[in-house]
Amino acid sequence: MIAYIKTQGAKIVKEGRHLVVRKNDGIYNTLFTYKLDQLLLFGNIEISHSAICRLMRENIDTVFLTINGRYLGRLAVAESKNVFLHKRQYHLIDDAEFGLRFAKSVVAGKLSNMATLLQRIKRSRKEPHPGRKAAEIQDLFPKLMMADNIESARGYEGRASALFFEGFPLGFVEDMGFAKRIRRPPTDPVNAVLSLLYTFLMNRVYSAVRIAGLDPYPGFLHSIDYGRYSLVLDLMEEFRSIIAETLTLSLFNLKILQKTDFETETPSEQPLESAHSISTPDVTADPIGRISMTEDDTAQFDIPEQRIEESPAETRSTGKYPVKLKPDAFKRVIEAFEKKLTTEFYYPSAERKMTYGDAIIYQAGHFRKVIEGEAEQYQPVLLR
Repeated sequence: MIAYIKTQGAKIVKEGRHLVVRKNDGIYNTLFTYKLDQLLLFGNIEISHSAICRLMRENIDTVFLTINGRYLGRLAVAESKNVFLHKRQYHLIDDAEFGLRFAKSVVAGKLSNMATLLQRIKRSRKEPHPGRKAAEIQDLFPKLMMADNIESARGYEGRASALFFEGFPLGFVEDMGFAKRIRRPPTDPVNAVLSLLYTFLMNRVYSAVRIAGLDPYPGFLHSIDYGRYSLVLDLMEEFRSIIAETLTLSLFNLKILQKTDFETETPSEQPLESAHSISTPDVTADPIGRISMTEDDTAQFDIPEQRIEESPAETRSTGKYPVKLKPDAFKRVIEAFEKKLTTEFYYPSAERKMTYGDAIIYQAGHFRKVIEGEAEQYQPVLLR
């Protein structure tokens, strides 16, 4: 179970074998630690010493974020004891052939998923422009396969991302003010949701990496740097379109989110109190988020981070004030994300049905097999 705590001024304390979320004299929630896999805390949330000890004893990944979802840090729980696996990871950092082969697989998966999503937008919205951008992304595949160094692979990823975000805006039924990917700060509703979902996704991938017993720092596509979870960022690339970008389209086109759910944050504003949970429409009913689409799906379908390198698809700063979700809408995004992660699909590589959340864990385990030599090449999850 993944728990999100966003009630400002709340305090998490230990009571018996469980944790409770209190504010003033009221109990907002009870957390059963034997069911808890990850705890995400947004903004002004306190944790008592005994509650921290319980979280660490139960090895529960506890993540601290700002009230708007920017990642701050996490509790450092016990590290994996498999020193030989970690030694292998660090040894392979200097293996240029292995690094290039893995980077190509990751980028190829991401390019394929971006192109597939753009083709869906083209068919459903009857807009030729996304199809042209998808074709340009597909044209990069032969060049990617011929790349003889990781820097080139990164360059093709950056170019493909720029092309993707040129076609992505046409996937929205209504104009939400989105023209390109802007993250520092997000200055429109779509960018605000993308940034939030990427953060959620990164934390799920981090958790999967730890479950697999891997060290999250030594990656390949993302260069290693002080404090950077390079492996986590590598493994989340294939899931950006599968989870975050399809979900963003669904949230707006199904009118789960509207312009009135956002506000511009000015320096004088204070964080708002969290609201009570509300019922959210089933975002997984939108075919855009499925792992595969049949002809019947297409006929009825109407679309109602840290990055690798900076590219034309992103802008570091615009001089504008950030746009953020209101508390009610924030909760709807959390509900939709968790609904998405518990949706099942058939994964051919595993020869069974699994949820998107399970697929993230499976892929981390798959990468471990590649590291240990049990699998020859990394195979990303692909939209069909």
